[in-house]
Amino acid sequence: MAASRALSWKKGSCHCAAVTFEVRTGDEIELIDCNCSICRRTGYLHLLVSTNRFRLLSGKRKLTTYRFNTKVAQHFFCSVCGVKPFYVPRSHPEGYSVNFRCLEASDFTSIITTEFDGSNWEANAGALAPLEQV
Repeated sequence: MAASRALSWKKGSCHCAAVTFEVRTGDEIELIDCNCSICRRTGYLHLLVSTNRFRLLSGKRKLTTYRFNTKVAQHFFCSVCGVKPFYVPRSHPEGYSVNFRCLEASDFTSIITTEFDGSNWEANAGALAPLEQV
């Protein structure tokens, strides 16, 4: 899919809005639907962005961090409502994975979702696309 060239800031939040953020992306996006143990249980849909396309607006002190397995990924959860709006993934430590479900779907004109076999992460991690550095 040819990604939309025009980028704009899209707002997102956890459920209670104690944590708010923005992500700079196009109106046409590609998401990753991972079946690893944590994504499968939480229904997480990944929108991968570089650090310069992510801004935490509020709630830094409300975030709690969870690390497991290799302890590389930093999973950020709201300490009030428990929602994980974004995290720093092991696959792309120079960026963020934003939970698409914490954004307004109506802000997008085209959404394509690709399945990723995260249950076998070590064997498949090389297939993940690099972050766009726009």
